[in-house]
Amino acid sequence: MTKIALSPLPRIGPRREPSLTDQAYATLRREIITCQLPPDSDVSELELAERLGTSKTPIREALARLSMDGFLDIFPRRGYRIRPVTIKDINDLFAVRSVLEQTAASLAARNMTEEDLDLLGQLARASYSVTEENSIDYFIDANRRFHIAIAHGSRNPRLSALIVSHLEESERFFYIGARQRDINMETNQEHVQIVDILRGRDPDVAGKTMARHIESTRAGLTASILNDHSSSVTL
Repeated sequence: MTKIALSPLPRIGPRREPSLTDQAYATLRREIITCQLPPDSDVSELELAERLGTSKTPIREALARLSMDGFLDIFPRRGYRIRPVTIKDINDLFAVRSVLEQTAASLAARNMTEEDLDLLGQLARASYSVTEENSIDYFIDANRRFHIAIAHGSRNPRLSALIVSHLEESERFFYIGARQRDINMETNQEHVQIVDILRGRDPDVAGKTMARHIESTRAGLTASILNDHSSSVTL
């Protein structure tokens, strides 16, 4: 397993201490993304408040925010349900990512510096062990940083912001896929190829290569889910 030290993302603006609602939101969002709170499972304010050691008010406010983010559904007087993941969700999201990220890769081929590409090459070699949860966390973080680095390398802030948003939404899918099968080799090979092509400075080839990588990831993820009858993803 290859581990590279990942520096923290830069903080923008003054720092403030997170409120109880902020803390509950961050914890529950993380649990949903990593599937500790599985898709299509029911949760209650009381159970979550007891587990997180807080009152129901910050839990209720956090759940409202998560509902607005599209992570769960609210049923008045009944409770909350983690929104299920469907094959259509995956296909729809990857279709948008393909359009956005192939454009970013084309621009990045022109605009990324050699220093940018050296750092990208380090991220391309990250790997994990299916049996080690911490290494899965590390690998998915490295994958996110790889794609964000290319988005930032486009030097188009609006495009970059859209890609970051869609990558965050993709993370729940990545956790499901990374646990179901070992994707080290295919991800490393495709990421290294992308770095090499970006170094070649050919925008057209870079865009097409990124589009193939996005499609390869989508196809591998959906195939593994369809072959796993215990998967929490629905058709």
